[in-house]
Amino acid sequence: MSDLTDDNNMDPPETGEVLEPLRRAIGERYLTYALSTIMHRALPDARDGLKPVHRRILYAMRELRLSATGGFRKSAKISGDVMGNYHPHGDAAIYDAMARLAQDFAVRYPLVDGQGNFGNIDGDNPAASRYTEARMTAAAEALLEGLNENAVDYRENYDGTLTEPVVLPATFPNLLANGSSGIAVGMATNIPPHNIPELVDACLHLIKAPNARDETLIEMVPGPDFPTGGVIVEPKENILNAYATGRGSFRLRCKWEIEKLDRGQWQIVVTEIPYQVQKSKLIEKIAEVIQLKKIPILADVRDESADDVRMVIEPKSKNVDPEVLMNMLYRNSDLEVRFSMNMNVLIDGLTPKVCSLKEVLRAFLDHRREVLIRRSQHRMAKIDHRLEVLEGFIVAFLNLDRVIDIIRYDDDPKAALIREDWSLTHKRAMDETDYLSPALRDEEGLSEVQAEAILNMRLRSLRRLEELELLREQSALMEERAELEDLLDSDDLQWSRISEQLRETRKQFGKNYKGGARRTLFAEAAEVEDVPIEAMIEREPITIVCSKMGWVRALSGHVDLARELKFKDGDEARFMFHAETTDRLLVFGTNGRFYTVSASNLPGGRGMGEPLRLMVDLPNEADIVDFFIHQPERKLLVASSAGDGFIVPEADVIAQTRTGKQVLNVKDGVMAKVCITVTGDHVACVGENRKVLVFPIEELPEMGRGKGVRLQKYKDGGLSDVATFTMAGGLSWQDPAGRTRTETELAEWAGKRASAGRMAPRGFPRDNRFT
Repeated sequence: MSDLTDDNNMDPPETGEVLEPLRRAIGERYLTYALSTIMHRALPDARDGLKPVHRRILYAMRELRLSATGGFRKSAKISGDVMGNYHPHGDAAIYDAMARLAQDFAVRYPLVDGQGNFGNIDGDNPAASRYTEARMTAAAEALLEGLNENAVDYRENYDGTLTEPVVLPATFPNLLANGSSGIAVGMATNIPPHNIPELVDACLHLIKAPNARDETLIEMVPGPDFPTGGVIVEPKENILNAYATGRGSFRLRCKWEIEKLDRGQWQIVVTEIPYQVQKSKLIEKIAEVIQLKKIPILADVRDESADDVRMVIEPKSKNVDPEVLMNMLYRNSDLEVRFSMNMNVLIDGLTPKVCSLKEVLRAFLDHRREVLIRRSQHRMAKIDHRLEVLEGFIVAFLNLDRVIDIIRYDDDPKAALIREDWSLTHKRAMDETDYLSPALRDEEGLSEVQAEAILNMRLRSLRRLEELELLREQSALMEERAELEDLLDSDDLQWSRISEQLRETRKQFGKNYKGGARRTLFAEAAEVEDVPIEAMIEREPITIVCSKMGWVRALSGHVDLARELKFKDGDEARFMFHAETTDRLLVFGTNGRFYTVSASNLPGGRGMGEPLRLMVDLPNEADIVDFFIHQPERKLLVASSAGDGFIVPEADVIAQTRTGKQVLNVKDGVMAKVCITVTGDHVACVGENRKVLVFPIEELPEMGRGKGVRLQKYKDGGLSDVATFTMAGGLSWQDPAGRTRTETELAEWAGKRASAGRMAPRGFPRDNRFT
């Protein structure tokens, strides 16, 4: 390895080989890859808000003359041109990027007008590129406006055969208008879309007050404007902090309304879902919530959407509070999401930076000023060229006979026109036009450009009216040139012109533009009091039945516990007790874990039920020790087969997940054996050796979790059963004949905890059980 990393320990290279340390080779190549990903793939440019692939798609569509009012072309043709001319990557990636620009549910102001299947809000993919057609939208044309007037720099494409723009002129702040997202190397960006008229208002204010406070800009740009609408419930101070720092998040909820039905019934209709949430997956998630009975007051969900979103949510009862129902759906589904904002952009096309709202708008305005200056200079150069030509035409009209004579008889009329002395004409032209080009002002002959223009002049242009038109055009151009000179010399005039352009943009993409009005609303998150799940369940009597093999069901009503029920072959009843649908049930396994099951979630009693192991994560090697109704005020005594145990409050054993809660620690072949309710002042233990020990209950500690302390000492075998009782009332058990027997004289078996005990009284059950 040292041969690859140490400069001084390298063999001389063979012919044609270049040797370098591995660390440097990998570092340089990874840095090149990282910079390429950051600058040319993942992060957008703050000036036009586009990544290279999107910029190249729009430029290629412009070259194909796919204007917003023109015809459509096959998407395969567009993506093929982009790939062949500008973007040497896969056509699938290019088509996916173009298809997203056409999705009105993904892009606030679509830049591509698609014809055909370009995907939908359910998450379905677009049709293949050979089946769809596309053209630009008015918003895309606004980004390209001025491209043929030297508004931006061009660079060579990947193979040097063509040129492409480095950035687009962009008449509106597209970075914020349409947002952007991407993951680079070591950094990422995620910018939400906004409303163009609001952004323009902020830009206009920033022009008037360059040091405007963030609080003032937030008044004009109150928050994102998502293409799918929704309601933002984020506090205003959080939004302000997000825009001031460039990082933050927004809580976005669906938009819903209550629809009245017959007989006092009602249903909730969701008309707008959060941004970037697929409707089909959202409905699947809500259906799963219903199936798992996480929201007992929710009955059904169905999709009635056509062109618009219409998702119907049905409550279990008309007495349900709609706010409570929706608040629970917000927590258990994507009807509420949090959109994280990270405005990490290429601020000057080269440097990645996390920018505030003000910095992004300033970058756009500075870009607009540069575009204005370049377009003005380009226009001035065009005017100067045209004025030079017009001067030549005027000279020709003032000396028409001489010009015709030169053209008719001279072997080289162009050179002759340039050599000819037009001194007297110069004076007349200056008197009539007040303008002469440097060529005429300093020299006696015509310039090469003027001579060429005169030779190319059509005969019909020699009319007197045409001469007057030339003078009129010259005057207008001179006036325009003077205005451009003033514009280029004055910062105030430049910002005034930019303000005019922004107002035109605001008018173009305002309320009259399709989708121009704000879609996302703002509201305060109503504080709805948490309602326990038990309070949402209708209270009804049921009978819980759990078989020996662990199949559980709930029969309607309180049936006779002695009633014979059907079970699977080889199975029989083990636990059977009365309960109510609002009860929570506790399952104690031989692995020492407590599991919590809601009685309302149990299957009905029509069939054999369902395995309890499907409802909780009870391992296959573990068995059920006890199954009972949870009563938080009670205390439980848990013990293992090794004779260790302790007392635990029943309120502390509730599990919040399917995996349960570990309470009694067991290992090395030891398993949980006993779980009983503490009801007296003494504890009675009986081992597999039939020895009984009685001791005061205060000798047992109260714990939340652990192995516990030794209840009874065993030479052979382990613990068989435990009972708690009141010493004054005696210890009871059932004899072999089924009669209850109570022993009040227990001094013979009384002792200290962890003693061995004495043989059980005569008549004690052979199964060594107290009950």
